[in-house]
Amino acid sequence: MSTKPVKVMTVRLTIEQSEALETVASIEEQPISDVIRTAIDEHIATKKKDPAFQNSLDDRLARTRKLLGD
Repeated sequence: MSTKPVKVMTVRLTIEQSEALETVASIEEQPISDVIRTAIDEHIATKKKDPAFQNSLDDRLARTRKLLGD
């Protein structure tokens, strides 16, 4: 079985967020890290479908290309 490389990150949560996250993970019988990864995947998928976000991304890429002389 092959595994993807991982990057360790630190996230600071409020006590309320931490408690809510622990509750969700407990109820779903999943590790907290899996719940967080799922939430991140869903957030990214939403952004990929958001026209305003995509327009901002296109603008940023165009500015970067211009700065690099591409």
